[in-house]
Amino acid sequence: MADTTTRTQATGKRKKAVACVNLLPGKGEIIINKKPLDDYFRGTNYHIRVLEPLKATNTEGRYDVKATVKGGGISGQAGALRHGISKALIKQDETLRHQLKQLGFLTRDPRMKERKKYGQRGARARFQFSKR
Repeated sequence: MADTTTRTQATGKRKKAVACVNLLPGKGEIIINKKPLDDYFRGTNYHIRVLEPLKATNTEGRYDVKATVKGGGISGQAGALRHGISKALIKQDETLRHQLKQLGFLTRDPRMKERKKYGQRGARARFQFSKR
């Protein structure tokens, strides 16, 4: 087990969102972009997604999370935070790796928005073809 008196830093990514996560020993306080978790993510689905790695490893009340999130939308930011918290937990305690890996929290979700192609309406949408 690593030294739990120091802070651990990790980066999580999803879609266009990037989260820089600092994990400190504490009481379980989560602050994102200088706002509490409840104020930053209004929807409960995002709360659940962010807290998943802590619940899965039974470390909910042991660490304070301070994170800065940039880019993307709210869903991508929640996924980036989950990824970053998972990576930071592993840096704190290597024995949690197997548990988090099995749940898929360490794999960066590679799905991105497909770019719009030139001469077309969108990524996949095409202009209607007219024979005459």
